[in-house]
Amino acid sequence: MVRRGGFVADSVSTAGEFVTGAHGITIRVDRVLGEDWRAFGRYDMIVLPGGWDGVANMLADERVIGLVRHYDGTGKFVAAMCATPNVLARAGVLAGRTMTAYPGEKTEPFYREARHVADVVVRDGKMITSRAPGTALPFAFALVDALGGDSTPIKKSFLYDEMKAWPDGVKEVSGQ
Repeated sequence: MVRRGGFVADSVSTAGEFVTGAHGITIRVDRVLGEDWRAFGRYDMIVLPGGWDGVANMLADERVIGLVRHYDGTGKFVAAMCATPNVLARAGVLAGRTMTAYPGEKTEPFYREARHVADVVVRDGKMITSRAPGTALPFAFALVDALGGDSTPIKKSFLYDEMKAWPDGVKEVSGQ
């Protein structure tokens, strides 16, 4: 459990205490999702991370689908980035809503019932979606703000507004 800026956040796994991501980075999670997913319904928000393998695992896990439905049905925040809006589609919570996600054949067919846009981050009521891995910072800031925090000081310390001036992160200097 991590306490930062007044929020409590737990990382949760569906498969075990240690999770290795697609890039070979292993983390130790705070909690492991057991058979009774309802024990995880007390938070203010559920955030689904991106990544193709993780998306496939979440799509196949009825506990995750149940949690998404619970959070949406009880008026809590549901957030998903990159390709994990596919999980929101499977849970049946996208119909009639505006959302964004990673583009392409592996995602877009899932969003026929929603208004799929190409924006960086979209908040539709208590659903927050983000387009791709490169949108992690604005997605995180949107989550902080949605929960009643103020992301402005964090943005300032990250020089976030200045970074947006050079989207590719490189300034070419001639003659050198």
